[in-house]
Amino acid sequence: MLEITIPGVELWDERNQLFITREAQTLKLEHSLVSLSKWESKWCKPFLTKDDKTDEEILDYIKCMTITQNVSPETYLCLTPENNLEIQNYINAPMTATTFPADNTRGGGREIVTAELIYYWMISLNIPLEWEKRHLNRLLALIRVCNIKNAPPKKHSTKDLMSRNAALNAARRKQLNSKG
Repeated sequence: MLEITIPGVELWDERNQLFITREAQTLKLEHSLVSLSKWESKWCKPFLTKDDKTDEEILDYIKCMTITQNVSPETYLCLTPENNLEIQNYINAPMTATTFPADNTRGGGREIVTAELIYYWMISLNIPLEWEKRHLNRLLALIRVCNIKNAPPKKHSTKDLMSRNAALNAARRKQLNSKG
């Protein structure tokens, strides 16, 4: 969960011709499958793509991430560039120490990932539904780990086996000071 503080500001209300003072407010945000699902149900398009999002779509995703109750819509208009950077860094953070080798990528590289697909993965891998409220990147890492661990062992080519055996034999010959 991310906590950000939106600083207090003084705004001019042109309609009523007076200054409005907004107090500083702390928001709690969670980048989760729940927030992703809310956003996708509103916009009817996948969020986890490389396509650029409009300012309105980004602001709406921040609203979907908000778990603080009773936040005035005008509060989001007072987000600072620092707040936006902090939110972006939070969304992009891996939230796990798990790393994956470059050659061990998930199949279907061009598959469009949506909330429903992630729910499907969770169901098929028996991941408890409580994970929908955790950081999305952590959930995706867990799904990837489950896929790797459930995959059948990788078969080695004859060339790989021969080179591995040759290296083992060379190491044994060196250890035992033998020529054959």
